Amino acid sequence: MQIQGIQSCHLGPGISPEQIVPEHFFLYILQGTMQVYNAEKHHELVPGDSCIARKNHLLRYNKQQLNGDFKKIVIVLDEAFLRSFLAKHAIAIGVAAHDDAIVMLHTDPRLENYIHSLAPYYKGEAEIESSFADIKREELLLILLQKDPVLAAVFFNFGAPEKIDIEEFMSRNYRFNIPLERFAFLTGRSLSAFKRDFRTAFNETPARWLTRKRLEEAYFLIHTQSQKPRDIYLDLGFEDLSHFSFAFKKQFGQSPSALLRS
Repeated sequence: MQIQGIQSCHLGPGISPEQIVPEHFFLYILQGTMQVYNAEKHHELVPGDSCIARKNHLLRYNKQQLNGDFKKIVIVLDEAFLRSFLAKHAIAIGVAAHDDAIVMLHTDPRLENYIHSLAPYYKGEAEIESSFADIKREELLLILLQKDPVLAAVFFNFGAPEKIDIEEFMSRNYRFNIPLERFAFLTGRSLSAFKRDFRTAFNETPARWLTRKRLEEAYFLIHTQSQKPRDIYLDLGFEDLSHFSFAFKKQFGQSPSALLRS
């Protein structure tokens, strides 16, 4: 269990690379602000805000420092811990009402008191004493479940992602630059089944379709909204500006900079 600041990103001014959330985690903002977004929804978190980031979802974030610093509390609720918790407590699990990547949490006195209660247990600046870590995680989980019992359906679903509509999922998430194996997993498929179903849905290979979709979005943003290439290439799934410019010129016959000037 950690409290930590977000370090400066190497891929852009405060913008994260793609994140596949490997385990559920609780996030609380202490200082600064953070915009968290997936393909559809954006959330802005300010000091005192908290949320749950859900396992097996795609996320990006954009952090803003306050007075030169950004601080947050992150508490990972991994599967092994959740299974142990479930063995100790009788929980009605139910079915999750939605599949959003972020579950925003409403302010609650118990949660605020819990955050303040963490301070005595930290050794150094970033880590809680191991002998207290699971106790404090269990306390947090009990607070969250009493506050919002439907969260049980989020935390205690231990299955792999179910097979979902590949066309709808990819049309929402094509900007995320992750390996095809991860796209396959998140749509509930093996890699071979993903490639087969993808060609059936789009009549094109995943690599060619992803490049074309990203470039078409780039053309729209540059041509109609005067977005600068350096401001959009990362958000559209390109790893570096030179590769983006090369692919753009190959697709449209002119560089993104030339299109911006036209």
